[in-house]
Amino acid sequence: MEELARESISLLASASAKPPLDVAEPRLGSMGAIFIMLKSALGAGLLNFPWAFERAGGIHSAVTVELISLVFLVSGLIILGYSSSISGQCTYQAVVKEVCGPAIGQLCEICFVFNLFMISVAFLVIVDDQLEKLCGSLYEVVTGLPESEMPHHFYTDQRFGLVLLCVILILPLSIPKEISIQKYISVLGTLAATYLTIAIIIKYHTRPAVLVHITPLYSSGISSWASMFSVIPTICFGFQCHEASIAIYSSMENQRLSHWVFISVVSMIFCLVIYSLTGVYGYMTFGKDVKADILMSYTGDDMLMLIARLLFGISIITIYPIILLLGRSVIQDPLLVWRRQHNGEVTVEFESRSRYILTGLWITITLLIAMFVPDISKVISVIGGISAFFIFIFPGLCLMFAMQSEPVPCKTRLEKTSFIC
Repeated sequence: MEELARESISLLASASAKPPLDVAEPRLGSMGAIFIMLKSALGAGLLNFPWAFERAGGIHSAVTVELISLVFLVSGLIILGYSSSISGQCTYQAVVKEVCGPAIGQLCEICFVFNLFMISVAFLVIVDDQLEKLCGSLYEVVTGLPESEMPHHFYTDQRFGLVLLCVILILPLSIPKEISIQKYISVLGTLAATYLTIAIIIKYHTRPAVLVHITPLYSSGISSWASMFSVIPTICFGFQCHEASIAIYSSMENQRLSHWVFISVVSMIFCLVIYSLTGVYGYMTFGKDVKADILMSYTGDDMLMLIARLLFGISIITIYPIILLLGRSVIQDPLLVWRRQHNGEVTVEFESRSRYILTGLWITITLLIAMFVPDISKVISVIGGISAFFIFIFPGLCLMFAMQSEPVPCKTRLEKTSFIC
């Protein structure tokens, strides 16, 4: 998602255009494309995977669901690459609009904005969780007293700290029309994710004997099947890089479909390894006591996890404005078009006023929701449901419409259509 934001900022203005895919400009090689795909997928969803393993009923069940989902995740990426090649578009929304028609394209834009909005909420929930631990750690360091004895005042509440962060840092970063900081922070999400995985593995192998939990590798019974499928939203959120895939595909030097299949498979396998290691070791460390945000399961004075909290916090604070810019642009652009049609021009004052209002509303509403959400799993379940549209529904629709417009043998058309259904 971080790379989605980075790519989309430069492509958003030309989303309605149809630039050729072979324009002379720097192109991505295989390693570059794989790395960007990894940066797109690896992010805040990693925090929820150990909890998802517990919800699935054990390691064997969770990995089974991951492997089954991987087939459809890779299929969606391949379909999107194919759709981009026949439509000539270089953003997700533009491809859907070109292949499936304006109505489905508008639905895609609505889902896109809502998805970005809920991701903003998830980011603030994560920051809120980390502030809670950091406030407790700071109190212990300053006073020498345990966190449980910390007095409850409005200024000791992590929600007050979250409001201050939004007002002092996030709002000023979000107001400008363009966010130049996006060029420098796209690697933070990947760094935080990789560090967290390594730290969780280290903590498991160095844990005290008292923390050893008996964790089932297998689950049984009808209820376990329901639990297995309940973690699909978490998997969709974690592996979600489909919105960025078209921008990546259209920037590649080698755009043969077989090469794109190779890029998609390798990228998703690497993601599978990272997510599985985090889920397995986090679950084996805490068992059924694991929390929805794995970082909340560790004590506040744990230096390894304190660094992980800081990395994730800095990454989210710098990425949130980019996500806001994308959502704001999709909402603001129709307003500017409407203003131009009615007044003949769009004044700088109107553009600035609408930008300020949309930015303030976006931050305020996401902040209010984040302050009263009990844990990150509630938000991720919603985001995972929306992600299913970008991973399964829209790629499936693109394939169906493409099969109708492209000269494909009837047998092949029926096979592909039955597969996506």
